[in-house]
Amino acid sequence: MDSQAVRAKHKEFLFPCVANYYAEPVVITEAHGSTVKDLDGREYLDFFGGILTAGIGHSHPDFVKRIQDQVARLVHTSSVYPTVEQVTVAERLTQITPGKLKKSFFTTSGTEADETAIMLAKIYTGQQEIIALRHSYAGRSQGAIAITGQQPWRVLPTQIAGVKHALSPYCYRCPLGLEYPDCGIRCAQDIEDLIRTTTTGRPAAFMAEPIQGAGGFITPPKEYFEIAVGIIRKYGAVFICDEVQTGWGRTGDTWCGIEHWGVEPDIMTFAKSIANGFPVGATIATEQVANAFTGLSLSTFGGNPISMAAVDVTLEVMQRENTPKRSAERGKQLRDALEEFKQRFAFIGDVRGMGLMQGIEFVEDRKTKEPSPRKTTAFLEAAKRQGLLLGKGGLYGNVIRIAPSLLISKAEIDDGCKRMERALAEAQ
Repeated sequence: MDSQAVRAKHKEFLFPCVANYYAEPVVITEAHGSTVKDLDGREYLDFFGGILTAGIGHSHPDFVKRIQDQVARLVHTSSVYPTVEQVTVAERLTQITPGKLKKSFFTTSGTEADETAIMLAKIYTGQQEIIALRHSYAGRSQGAIAITGQQPWRVLPTQIAGVKHALSPYCYRCPLGLEYPDCGIRCAQDIEDLIRTTTTGRPAAFMAEPIQGAGGFITPPKEYFEIAVGIIRKYGAVFICDEVQTGWGRTGDTWCGIEHWGVEPDIMTFAKSIANGFPVGATIATEQVANAFTGLSLSTFGGNPISMAAVDVTLEVMQRENTPKRSAERGKQLRDALEEFKQRFAFIGDVRGMGLMQGIEFVEDRKTKEPSPRKTTAFLEAAKRQGLLLGKGGLYGNVIRIAPSLLISKAEIDDGCKRMERALAEAQ
C-alpha cells in the first residue's frame, strides 16, 4: 500500500474529526530516536514527539527490551488484582512528584486522568463547581470538553454544569489590556471575582495546566499560581494540576512543571510522555484527598502490566539521563535560536515557553497582533519540505509548538533550527 492509498483509506474509513496535519499527511512507518521515516522512505527530524509523547525518543532500546520481556510474561490482569508492575510505578510516582502526593489511580489517557481528578475533587470537597481557565484543554469526554476553554475543541454544547472559566494568564494577549509586571497579575485576581459573582462561593477545584499546551504554550508569569491557588484554597477548593504535557522534565530543571511556580497541588494528572507512547493516564493525590474516594470504581485497562512496564522503564531512563537538566540545556539552545529568529522575521509576534516546550506565535502585524494562521500553515508546510515535523496550536491556530524528545542531542537541535530558519525564509 502506498502513501496515497493510506490517505484515501484514512478519509474513507475514519471519522472526519480525526484530522491530519499537512495538505498531504505524512504516513509514518518507522521511528528511532528523534528521526521518523515515512512510507516513501523519506526521513524527518521529529520536533513534536507525537504531541509531547516520545519523551525518551522513539524505540529507545531499553524501552523496547522491557516491553518485549513484559509481553512474554504478563499482558493483562485487570485492576481487580494487584500486580508488581502497578505498585512499583505508584511508588515511583510518589518519589518524583512534589509535595505530599501519594496515592494513584491509573487509566489509559489524559482525558480519563482529568475526569478522575475532577471526580475525586468533588467527592473530597462535597462540592460541584470547577474553576478552569480560558485557552485550556482537558480532553475529549463531556467533562473534559466542559473544562476546555477553546471553541474549536468544544464540539458539543456544555453538558456539565458548574464549570466556570477565569481569564488565562496570556501575557502576549492580556485580556485586560495590561502589561506585565505592572499589571498586578490581575488575571489571577479574576479568579476571586469569578467565584464571588458566578458560583455558590464553594467551588470544588481549580484545574489548570502549568503551561497551557493546546492553547499555544501560554506560560504564566512567575507570581500567577501562588496568587491563584491562594485564592481557591481560601474558598475550600483543591488545586488540580494538569501535567499531561509539562511533566517529567519537559519544562527544564524540575520534574513537574508546577514546581517552577512554587506551589503544591492536591491532585495531579499525567499522560503522554509518562509511558513514551503507550496509552497511560495517571491521577495522583495527597493521601488525605485520595482516601475520600471509597466508592467502587475501576478501569479495566488502567494499570495494565505492559503499560506499567512502559511507565517504569520510561521514568527509569529519564532519571538516569536527568531529563530536567537536559531539557534546560537543550531548551536554552533552542530558545536562543528562536529569539534570534524573532529579530529577523517580522511575522513572529511572540516566543514563549520553558525548557523543551517552546512556542512561536505568528501574526500579520506586530502592532495589531492580528493572528496569522495563514503564515502558520505556510511555515508548517515549508518545515515539512525541509524534513522537520512540528506542532500547531492556539485558539487562533497561529502558534507553532516545538517539543522534541527530552533526549535530543545538541547537534539535532542545531540541525532542526537550521531547517526552521530555511522554512521561515520560505514562508515570509
